[in-house]
Amino acid sequence: MDTLSYKTQSINKEGSNKKWVIVDAENQVLGRLASRVAYVLRGKHRATFTPHADTGDNVIVINADKVKLTGDKWQAKKYIRHTGTPGGRKELTAEEVFEKDPCRLVHKAVKGMLPKTKLSNAVLSNLFVYTGSEHTHAAQKPEKLDINSIIK
Repeated sequence: MDTLSYKTQSINKEGSNKKWVIVDAENQVLGRLASRVAYVLRGKHRATFTPHADTGDNVIVINADKVKLTGDKWQAKKYIRHTGTPGGRKELTAEEVFEKDPCRLVHKAVKGMLPKTKLSNAVLSNLFVYTGSEHTHAAQKPEKLDINSIIK
């Protein structure tokens, strides 16, 4: 029995083979889209997944302005922040955030799906969200990724 072939590989950031992928958010449900994008950003879809390193792909999300929310989440879902002053709690509904910037809604959803660590801040810098079908990363030659085919 060859025991050398059973060694666990630990890949670091430099050893990972990062790709650029493009995801179309048109007619996608926001939560399902966000969880699958976070899955790809972390690199959990690879056999060489390493929990302590940024080994995921760079993800470009297009058509963020055509994302859907189910039920009455457009009015019921609240985004809360605090200014730091007494009585400085601010609330925005999902509809208000979407009207201001649809990219922010997708970005916040993906951020919520990632673990709350320093590594997630680094992983989140690999996410690029655009409202239309045009993006500025054509030089990276991104591959189209069918987000519905990812099974967690």
